[in-house]
Amino acid sequence: MIRDMTDRFIMPCKACRMSVSAQSKPIRQIVHVIGDGCAALSLAARVDQMPHHRLTLVHPDGAPPRQDHIWGFWQIDGLEAAAELARHKWTCWRIATAEGEALLASEKHAYHALQRSQWESHCSDSARSHGVNFVSQKKLKDVAAAQILDSRPPAIPAGQMIQHFIGWEVTAPSGSFDPTQAILMDFRCDQSRGIHFIYLLPFDDRTALVESTMFAPHREPDIFFETAITHYLAAQCGVTKFTTRRTEAGAIPLGRLPRSSSAMIGLGGNGGAIRPSSGYAFAFIQKQITDIIARAGQTAAMTDRGGPLAVRSPHKPVDLWMDEVFVVVLRHWPARSPELFLRMARALDGDEFALFLSGEAGWALRFKVILAMPKWIFIKAVCRLIIGSSKPGASRMVSPSSKRKGA
Repeated sequence: MIRDMTDRFIMPCKACRMSVSAQSKPIRQIVHVIGDGCAALSLAARVDQMPHHRLTLVHPDGAPPRQDHIWGFWQIDGLEAAAELARHKWTCWRIATAEGEALLASEKHAYHALQRSQWESHCSDSARSHGVNFVSQKKLKDVAAAQILDSRPPAIPAGQMIQHFIGWEVTAPSGSFDPTQAILMDFRCDQSRGIHFIYLLPFDDRTALVESTMFAPHREPDIFFETAITHYLAAQCGVTKFTTRRTEAGAIPLGRLPRSSSAMIGLGGNGGAIRPSSGYAFAFIQKQITDIIARAGQTAAMTDRGGPLAVRSPHKPVDLWMDEVFVVVLRHWPARSPELFLRMARALDGDEFALFLSGEAGWALRFKVILAMPKWIFIKAVCRLIIGSSKPGASRMVSPSSKRKGA
């Protein structure tokens, strides 16, 4: 039912306006956000910065049970609250392949691990203290007068490149892990079925999150991921005896997603916040929320009333275009993936690496990454995009100089 609702915006009646005006209260825009995950809660937690808006979070009918996850991000401006709540942080991180490795470090832009449950609890408490309503879909009211934002996960087209993963948080004997280094990508694992790497976050010398991750349009059976974790722990960490404290699993789309046919405005992952080349989303969701609040404040300052919230992509058009080219390379030349990630890591220092993956790169840094890549396959990838975008029914390729809607 809610999926088919339109984002109609009806101003309050004259009597309401007179009453509000008489009391010198701001005219408030009613906003319903479908979904109560990271994006919705992150917005709701900061509703005190939008005094001209009244927010309701709607728990969708049929929503799957919540599963706890670790969200990773580098410290950049705007993420101070998340950094304070992080479970752990690392000033060193590593990318490894069978051909070599790169160790990067940054004191200014440390890599953080944030527990989903911790962040959502923090945001929920803040939202409730600021008067945000939480309702189930069947109890939702005042639909006609509200702007509707949809923060549910986006639909993923068949054949889309996806980041599939299964992770185990394990406890092993003391000295099993080096808690000073995060392993972002270790390709020293089974590469026979496509792009595959291990992601390992050591919280101390005996506790770590170990994830087996694949970039592919299809999903391998659970046993493939689980076997990879077990083999990696034995081969690279010398760990054969461990206990599993908890598990997590997920699928994150890579590449550009088509716009939803729904008349509702997307938010978070459903509003283009996922980084197409990496699947990183948390930092970009926070950027999107900050932009929403800033624009709402500008509108209120000019009109003294709340207006519909404007949701824009947190990514620069040039970064989206570069990511699109990169995903084409990953899809058509998967065997080159370990080399590509290692080249990038070796070409950058820790600060540059963190800024690039956080969407904070300038042109000098972008060119540094481009020059580190093998040229021929990227030229081929650009040609594939041009040819593909010219076919009838193909999605439009966005060039660096063009602007997509909402960007």
